[in-house]
Amino acid sequence: MSTPTIRDVADRAGVSKSLVSLVLRGSAGVRPEKREAVLAAVEALGYRPNAAARSLSERRTHTVGVLLNDLRNPWFVELLDGLNGRLYDSGMHVLLADGHLNRRLGEDLTRTFTELRVDGLIAVGTLQDPEALRTAAGRIPTVVAGAREPVLSGVDIVANDDEHGARLATEHLIGLGHRHIAHIAGQGAVGELRRRSFEATMREHGLADTAIVERGDLTEEGGYRAAVRLLSRPQRPTAVFAVNDMTCVGALSAAEESGLRVPRDLSLVGYDNTYLSRLRHLWLTTVDNAGHDVGRRAAQRLLDRIAEPDRPAEVDLATPSLEARGTTAAPRIGT
Repeated sequence: MSTPTIRDVADRAGVSKSLVSLVLRGSAGVRPEKREAVLAAVEALGYRPNAAARSLSERRTHTVGVLLNDLRNPWFVELLDGLNGRLYDSGMHVLLADGHLNRRLGEDLTRTFTELRVDGLIAVGTLQDPEALRTAAGRIPTVVAGAREPVLSGVDIVANDDEHGARLATEHLIGLGHRHIAHIAGQGAVGELRRRSFEATMREHGLADTAIVERGDLTEEGGYRAAVRLLSRPQRPTAVFAVNDMTCVGALSAAEESGLRVPRDLSLVGYDNTYLSRLRHLWLTTVDNAGHDVGRRAAQRLLDRIAEPDRPAEVDLATPSLEARGTTAAPRIGT
């Protein structure tokens, strides 16, 4: 049995091939009865559009390149879920690449995407080579998601409101009665925003003298090392706000190795509300940075930019919330 063609659909529906094409593209200017006739013919014949032919006729591939900073970061799972859902609903396919692998192999994956003629590019997280992204953005519609850099002409940024989220975490600990609070900071613009917000919130509550900042690297191991340094201080903090959940897990390990019970002896707050924070034996208090919403918004921004490439670039911030779980409590009396 031969594969049905667009002409077969047109003949069965009693319309022209061009009208069938309009229906398949979702065009609005088709009468309802004609649209129903075409869709019924498509269903009856089992017709599937030829993607390659459609790409040639429309000069589009209906694919989007997604370049992640590092696939090992669990927060990206939430973001990708929101992003993929919105793109799939719009008939787009996703090509995924790992920026961590890109750095290890020395390959420019943005160039690979442009050579594949993707319709658009979404850069997720802080990338190491902003110039490569700048070059790609000059050729195809581009959106940055889950990061605040680089700031490029014609490139939308969709992220979480890091300053507000860090304030939520810090004020949660202050509200519980903690005064000696430390922050394990991260790298890049996001890490800087969270650190500055922590320090500003502590200062506003008259706690600038007891605020401590220790550098981390966004990894579990980095969080462990930073927490060991913090817990070795003569006046150790009674609470730690970590820049992300992975860092917080490392801090939790350091506390347990030091003989401290969480949250009885030390309160911990993470950031991102990843699946790690929801594991029952961890059950981290954390900031939900609306990862699914960020992904959905980033996908919509890219679709808008594909439709209107010259529109002004915008920064779109999703509102975070605090998820209070099992790693925070009031400090013990006398600490």
